[in-house]
Amino acid sequence: MLASQSERAIRILIVDDHALFREGIRMILEAQPDIEVVGEAEDGEQALALVEEVRPDVVIMDIAMPGIGGLEATRRIKAAHPEVRILALTMHDHKEYVLPMLGFGASGYVVKRAAASELVQAIRSVYKDESYLYPSVAKALLEEYRRRVPAGEEDGLTEREQEVLRLIAEGLTNQEIAQRLYLSVRTVETHRKNIMEKLGLHTSADLVRYAIRKGLIKP
Repeated sequence: MLASQSERAIRILIVDDHALFREGIRMILEAQPDIEVVGEAEDGEQALALVEEVRPDVVIMDIAMPGIGGLEATRRIKAAHPEVRILALTMHDHKEYVLPMLGFGASGYVVKRAAASELVQAIRSVYKDESYLYPSVAKALLEEYRRRVPAGEEDGLTEREQEVLRLIAEGLTNQEIAQRLYLSVRTVETHRKNIMEKLGLHTSADLVRYAIRKGLIKP
């Protein structure tokens, strides 16, 4: 089902080596009025070709596949088409998989045990150029970040900005951060803007990848 004519549907490419799994994901997504599945691929090589052909907005990418796997496919897609969002959908939630995917440009990471509603929410988030991390993934990433970056050493950020940055890295929205820290949404937006300016970044996904690019977190 397509979105209304005034709003274009989010174009999705599903990449997974299991046909039954792809079919299940397609059924879930086609029930959404604002999402359109424009293609399926069973490995990274097919995914690369279909990205060129169907020009998806979001690629749902498995990691462990025969031939060209999800990591290499993500790297190549982002290099050729940086505007395409990559959402990892995999059974793995360990940092050994999470960090390389984010480092290669993925905007979100969901595990296959997630509810259908979480997958749909993740798609809508990354389409809006926001990051989305499944809770267990966000926890693992945040623990690694805190282990490698001592308090007070985040490139001149204030203590409050550090709090906001950590919550952004967990995937919280401005509204959720405001509620967590007892601040107004406008104040959170101001902190977010200051963090971006200090770090020279532009999106929430950039913040997550920041530690990797700076060598603070290494894939």
